[in-house]
Amino acid sequence: MPDRSRALDAMIRAAELAGERLKRDFSRPDLLEVREKSASDFVSSADLASQEILKRELAAAFPDHAILAEEDGLHEIAPGTPRFYVDPLDGTTNFVHGIPHFAVAIAEEVAGEVVAGVVLSPAAGELFWAEKGGGAFVGDRRLRVSREQQLSRAVIGTGIPHHGGRHHAQYLRALDGFMREVAGVRRLGAAALDLAWVAAGRFEAFFEIGLKPWDVAAGTLFVREAGGVVTRIGGGPTGLADGDILATAGGALHGAMSERLGPLHGVASARS
Repeated sequence: MPDRSRALDAMIRAAELAGERLKRDFSRPDLLEVREKSASDFVSSADLASQEILKRELAAAFPDHAILAEEDGLHEIAPGTPRFYVDPLDGTTNFVHGIPHFAVAIAEEVAGEVVAGVVLSPAAGELFWAEKGGGAFVGDRRLRVSREQQLSRAVIGTGIPHHGGRHHAQYLRALDGFMREVAGVRRLGAAALDLAWVAAGRFEAFFEIGLKPWDVAAGTLFVREAGGVVTRIGGGPTGLADGDILATAGGALHGAMSERLGPLHGVASARS
């Protein structure tokens, strides 16, 4: 296992502190304050408390870094400024409904490139982390993507548009293109964990549209460091601002998935 950088250690410490707060809030749902930012897009007092912990810890350790956090939204920063992407509670809908599948996600970008990432699943007690060129890990175990290349044996993760979302018809056509060919389709509601699970070989692929940089920054690094492939759904290079993503174990499986997701090619990256 490679030595971890000072930045990664600070990210892990911040995630663990926020995770402890989330576990406490999850155990007392009667004390949560919840509101809808938009249709079916929830924010809770737990999101805000976790975000404050993360911002405090990261700013103290790296005051030269900008922090782009979900509940603050995207905002302009000087080009070239190193930054942290922060999702204080990925899977808020799960959290507020008592479903123990949610995460804290942090990624560090330097010179326009994601160089480190952390995703913590407090309920499962799993810490995923990676640094560019050093591999991806869960705890002290190195991650490898699945070797499976047959669609008939593949389990696919995705995010399906919900109430108030867009592109329902395109999603239904895309699902119809492959769901009868695969071993299973899962919609678990936390994109950062979905991508970590591709890196861990639990899913052979994951795709979604309408995502934000903090949803995918860490997980994209995990998949690539674990030997997988990440592109836009149509197959081209992906960036954090694109909003759509296809992450797979690579090989022929990637092309097969991209082909079957044809109805989603070119769909706008607005939140779905």
